[in-house]
Amino acid sequence: MIKNHQKTLNRIHVIIDLVMVVVAYALAYGFRFLWLKWIPLFYARPGTYLEFRVYMSYLWAILPGYLIILLTNGVYRPQRSSGRFLEIMRIVKLNCIGIFYIMTLLFLVKEINISRWFLVFFFLLNVVLELGYRFVLRRTLRKIRKEGYNIKHVLLVGYSRTAEGLLDRMQANPHWGYHVIGILDDMMETGTRYKGIPVIGPLSSLEQQLEDYDLDEINITMRMEDYTRLSEIVAVCEKSGVHTKFLPDYQDIIPTIPYMEDLEGLPVVHIRKVPLASSELNRFLKRAMDLVFGSIALLIAAIPMAVVAVIIKCTSRGPVLYTQKRVGYRNKEFLMYKFRSMELQEESKEKTAWTTFKDPRVTPIGKFIRKTSIDELPQLWNVLKGDMSLVGPRPERPFYVEKFKEEIPRYMVKHQVRPGMTGWAQVNGYRGDTSIRKRIDYDLYYIENWTPGFDILIMFLTVFKGFINKNAY
Repeated sequence: MIKNHQKTLNRIHVIIDLVMVVVAYALAYGFRFLWLKWIPLFYARPGTYLEFRVYMSYLWAILPGYLIILLTNGVYRPQRSSGRFLEIMRIVKLNCIGIFYIMTLLFLVKEINISRWFLVFFFLLNVVLELGYRFVLRRTLRKIRKEGYNIKHVLLVGYSRTAEGLLDRMQANPHWGYHVIGILDDMMETGTRYKGIPVIGPLSSLEQQLEDYDLDEINITMRMEDYTRLSEIVAVCEKSGVHTKFLPDYQDIIPTIPYMEDLEGLPVVHIRKVPLASSELNRFLKRAMDLVFGSIALLIAAIPMAVVAVIIKCTSRGPVLYTQKRVGYRNKEFLMYKFRSMELQEESKEKTAWTTFKDPRVTPIGKFIRKTSIDELPQLWNVLKGDMSLVGPRPERPFYVEKFKEEIPRYMVKHQVRPGMTGWAQVNGYRGDTSIRKRIDYDLYYIENWTPGFDILIMFLTVFKGFINKNAY
C-alpha cells in the first residue's frame, strides 16, 4: 500500500529538481563561455564576462525562488493518469516563470553583466534535464506497476456509465497502477462482473467494506438517481479517512473541465466554458495567430498551389476553385474555398451527397489532392478573411448541420468558435468517413480546453499526421 509515501517521494523530487537547477546553471556557463566559445555567435573577449564564482553566487537567491515556483505550479501532484503533453507544458511554463524571476532579480540588484545567451542555455538545459528525469521516472514507475508494485487499491461506490468509463480507462492503462477491489451498488446483483470487476455488495455495506479492505482511494461513481444518498455516502467515506473522489454521472451535460464560480459562498457550475467566447484577450491571441501563421503558410504554399491550379485547369473542364456553403461561427453561413477535385455536377445533387470510396466523380488529380489535403489549401484565404481559423472544428454543409443537430447531443456547441482547416479530431484520425459522434467529442474537448499552446500542438501534429488521410476519397 502507498498511502503515506507520496509526501516522502515529493520531498525527494524537490531535492532532485533543485539539484538539476544547479547542474543546468553550471552547464549553461560551460556552454556559453567554455565549450562553444569558438563559435562566432558566442565569442566573448576575455575580461568582458563575469567569473564562474560570481555566476554561482547568485544561486543563493535563485534556488529559493525556484523552490517556490516548483511548489506552486502543480509539479508534484500525483501524475498517474496525466498525459505527457500536459507534463511538458507544465515544465516549460514553470521554467518561463523561473527565467522571468531571474531577470527580475538581476534588474533589482542592477546586474547588467549576466550573459543573455547564458540565460537561454540555462532555460533549455533545465527543461531538458527535468523532462529527462521525469521520462525516466515515468518509465520506471510504469514498469514497476505492471509487475504489481506501487499499486493503488480502489473501491467504486455505485455502478453507472461513469463507472464503466473509469474501468475501461484503468484497464486500458495498467501503468496507472490502479487495482479495483470491487463495486458497490443496489441495482446490480452481488457477483455481477464488468470486465472482471465484481459487484461485492449494496451501498449500505460501504462501512463494512471499508473495515474489511485496506484501501488507498474511494471513487464515488453513483447514478444520478442515487444522488439522494450522496451526502450519506460522503459522510461514511470521510469518516473512514480514505481519500475520496467524486466522479459525476452527468458528463454529457457538464464539460470536461467545468467552470466554477463562487457566488458569495454558493458554488455555481457553468454548463459550458468556452475560453474563446469568454475572453477578449483569448480571441485577440487566436486571431493574431491566424493572421501571422496563415500569412506565412500562404507564402510557403503559393508555388505548389499555382502548380496544382494549372494541372486542374489542363486536365478537366470547369473552374480551378470550388466554393461550397458551410456553417461557421455563430451558425452563420460562408463560402469555403477548395481546389476542385471532382467533375462538374448539379448543385442539387452535390449538396446532400457524401464522397464515397472510388467515387467516379473524383478526377485523377482530385484523388491525389484529396488524399494529401492539398485541396484544402485555398482555405488559407478563408482564414485571412476571418471566416475560418487555422485550428478548430471542421465546418459542415447546412444540410448536415440541420440533420446532426437533431441526432447528436451538443452538436451545435462547435459553432461557438470559428471552424478550422485542421482540428483535434482530424489529427486523432477522425476525418472523412469516420464517426461523427467521435468527431464531436474531440471538437468539444478542444473548445473547452483551448489554449494558444494547444493550437500550436495541433498545427505541429497536422504536419506529421494530418495531411495524408486514408479516409479521404
